[in-house]
Amino acid sequence: MQFSVAIVGALIGAVILFFGRKLFWLCVAAVGFAAGVEIAPHLVHEPSPLLALAVALVLGLIGALLALFLQKVAVAVLGFLAGGKLAGAIAAAFFVHYAQYSTFIFLIGGVVGAILLLALFDWALIVVSSLIGAHLIQSAIVLPASGSTIVFIGLAVLGILVQAASLRGSRATIP
Repeated sequence: MQFSVAIVGALIGAVILFFGRKLFWLCVAAVGFAAGVEIAPHLVHEPSPLLALAVALVLGLIGALLALFLQKVAVAVLGFLAGGKLAGAIAAAFFVHYAQYSTFIFLIGGVVGAILLLALFDWALIVVSSLIGAHLIQSAIVLPASGSTIVFIGLAVLGILVQAASLRGSRATIP
């Protein structure tokens, strides 16, 4: 069961890595799903895998619907969730006692992420979707810490380059 979840996560990660800007709704749905997995243990003490999956799916669906019908709200929500998640990951990597400030770190990262994504929509979406896609793929691969970091950075750079080339190509065809 866990192996298939990793494969699905890696496949979704690859799609988001290379097409996150074009498939914005999928990117928002994936972030909502990831947030649901993180939030479920806070809603119910030791939730069953089925309940955690249900919460994740509901938040993913809400994210996809927001992206389709309320793009600006979805952009802000995506920026907030992704910024908060990335701020937490950065704090965990550099600070030993970050856990006591995790809510504050998430909120600050979320506000910064929302503002950045709204102000620099195309480029921020390219960078954020590349980071999310790289993280999903890297999480599915079992490697030592240094190898995992190299894979993450390499995938993120590759995703940014591919999506940036796509952005230039789409703008060149617009009069």
